Amino acid sequence: MNNEHTDLKTSLLHYLQNQLDRRFTTKQDYNRAVAMAIRDHLMPAWRETLHRHHHQTQRHAYYLSMEFLIGRSLINNVQNLGIENEVTQAFNELGLSLEEIQQAEMDAGLGNGGLGRLAACFMDSCASLDLPVTGYGLRYEYGLFRQLIRNGHQIETPDCWLDFNSYPWEINRKEYTCKVKFGGHSWAQKDPDTGRLIITWQPDEEVLAVPFDVPIVGYRNGTVNTLRLWDANATEAFKLDDFNAGSYFEAVAEKNKAKNITMVLYPNDSNENGKSLRLRQQYFLVSASLQDVLIHWVKKHGQDFTQFAQSNVFQLNDTHPSLAVAELMRLLIDRYQLDWQQAWLIVSQTMAYTNHTLLPEALEAWPQSLMRQLLPRPLEIIEEINRHFLVKVSYKWPGDLDKQRELSIIDDNGTIRMAHLAIVGSFSVNGVAALHSELLKNKIFNSFYQLWPHKFNNKTNGVTPRRWIAAVNPELRNLINETLGTHWLSDLNELKHLETYQNDASFLAHWRRIKQNNKQRLADYLTKETGIELDIQAMFDVQVKRIHEYKRQLLNVLHLIHLYIQIKNGHTENWTNRVVIFGGKAAPGYWMAKLTIKLINNLAEIINKDQDVGDKLKVVFYPDYRVSAMEMICPATDLSEQISTAGKEASGTGNMKFMMNGALTIGTLDGANVEILEAVGQDNFFLFGLEAPQIQALAGHYQPQMLINQDRDLKAVMQLLEVGHFNLFEPGLFNPLLDSLKDPSDPWKTLADFRSYIDAQALAAKTYLDQEKWSKMSLLNCARSSCFSADRTIKEYNKDIWKLS
Repeated sequence: MNNEHTDLKTSLLHYLQNQLDRRFTTKQDYNRAVAMAIRDHLMPAWRETLHRHHHQTQRHAYYLSMEFLIGRSLINNVQNLGIENEVTQAFNELGLSLEEIQQAEMDAGLGNGGLGRLAACFMDSCASLDLPVTGYGLRYEYGLFRQLIRNGHQIETPDCWLDFNSYPWEINRKEYTCKVKFGGHSWAQKDPDTGRLIITWQPDEEVLAVPFDVPIVGYRNGTVNTLRLWDANATEAFKLDDFNAGSYFEAVAEKNKAKNITMVLYPNDSNENGKSLRLRQQYFLVSASLQDVLIHWVKKHGQDFTQFAQSNVFQLNDTHPSLAVAELMRLLIDRYQLDWQQAWLIVSQTMAYTNHTLLPEALEAWPQSLMRQLLPRPLEIIEEINRHFLVKVSYKWPGDLDKQRELSIIDDNGTIRMAHLAIVGSFSVNGVAALHSELLKNKIFNSFYQLWPHKFNNKTNGVTPRRWIAAVNPELRNLINETLGTHWLSDLNELKHLETYQNDASFLAHWRRIKQNNKQRLADYLTKETGIELDIQAMFDVQVKRIHEYKRQLLNVLHLIHLYIQIKNGHTENWTNRVVIFGGKAAPGYWMAKLTIKLINNLAEIINKDQDVGDKLKVVFYPDYRVSAMEMICPATDLSEQISTAGKEASGTGNMKFMMNGALTIGTLDGANVEILEAVGQDNFFLFGLEAPQIQALAGHYQPQMLINQDRDLKAVMQLLEVGHFNLFEPGLFNPLLDSLKDPSDPWKTLADFRSYIDAQALAAKTYLDQEKWSKMSLLNCARSSCFSADRTIKEYNKDIWKLS
């Protein structure tokens, strides 16, 4: 231990002393220095893991994802390496605070929301379970965007997370650079010796894919897996002839065009340029990643692919990497000269597809014309895959042209349906919650399920307790360690033993103190950021997630207005003070979501300044919600809002993080809420709302105006909105939101759940007044959260799909 402490201190001093001017050393400099020192410390284990996983004969998995929302890495890596004491001691001797230095680390802008954070949790679990899994993603120079709130409106500014174009945890592996093709045309010619048809793709453009490797540290097991991120560069960085001729912009045009591919996470695809760039990103990811895997295979095995499918598996994280099906076919056929049947056998035995959505508009689809322009050779392969596939459909349903149109990868409008391509090319198709998987089989992809029932399975999502309890909630971690020991961090089933303390008054009092301390920390931060003073004795009622109509932030808003009306009318007997916290970003082109943010902020402005309201109700919009924000919010939450329309949320993972930290859930029977309810029981969950079949049955019969007329509380809420009470100086601003709520074709059926939601909220408020009871329910939520560990999820992926040793 002493040697480790001395080595870390020496390494830290080495990096600090190499600053050009120590007088101006910033917290960012300290953060970079400690990151570099710890990176040096983990290097031997990283090298050994690479050797063990890649140079021994064993099956390997590759996780392809457009997002890896890893957040900050410093505390997570220190914890997983088991060197907290050594790092803290070294910092203390240097007069530094580890916590302060951590705050200087920027969130890695490699994702948007739940999809990317899930991928990060999965990578952590794979390393902690010592599974040979490599992640492949893109090294975006700019994240989604930084969110500012001005006059209540969302303003997007660049997320320059790669400050000075460097990230201390990454290592440039340019020796593994490969080329990715775009545009041009392909032609066929016969090999004069074999008579075999050879396809050549002559591109208009080639882009270099340069890999940067990020270590993924397993929990105290000596394993360090790799997340490989691709950066786009031009093959010719600078055209000297153009420069000498005075054409300065043309001289660097190719470089800029190439760099655009990994410049920004998820460009706005509401225009053709945005669509083109997003398709380029997706193909760039899968082509570079598959080339990388195949190059390593050929170095070791030559061009013998007979055991490739037995040794490799590719997990496609949603539809974004679906082009991997066509690209692996292209590489095997065009580059390595396999015939179609050999190549398809390999592809269909190595691809596995995870679906993350029930929303049809979120299932990726690309116009044939765009793909022909950008990816002519992959398009030819997709068309050929579809021809082979439709023969299978005709065998299953002879003469059924409707069935062929329904299942075809390419629809009648010439649109390529990427989810269809992924299903056809994969041996496994999984949903991410029990309800979600059933809806995939019985609704969204029912005909595919009839054709291939053996492909479909469920893998309920999970999150890593090492980040989402131990790192973010150190007081709770210490209490659990003192009570149960530390084995729970690698086996979350141990948490069930906390149930034995549910009637221990002293233990519950300690539990409450931890929650109050976390609430105080969040309240101090929010007061500093927003100027709003918060009462930590109040219930902290939290909805933080992407702003979207199906997430139903509007339903939460209606309840807020209902509470406001109750206060103004003096109906406050046995009142529960409440702090309602919102957070989340709206897509730049999503006007209705941005209008919802404006409405929330207008409500906050009026409610928070009303002396009649006082501490009875406070509303806060947390600006620029991100991973590090959730790390502060999650431990401080009393009531977790999971209120999406039943049948619309695939799973959710925020609900699991809140549950692990002792928050109680108010929610619909949607996504993983169903399994949370099963785990904690009706008495420890505030359930409301219509179920998915009831929502579907309302189609064509939904009458929101009748609901308004029949419910006095709802009528009062809608009237206050309609008279413009929350937009007195912005007349008509929120009419589109009101119109959507009253629209009989509203797909989210928000008003249908209003009364049930109000009643569930009233029960939650009443329950909160009994702090002893609330603490017991909080404890039981944490104790019963073991099934939502990402370790459990990854074990199931491995047992049923990957089959890694």
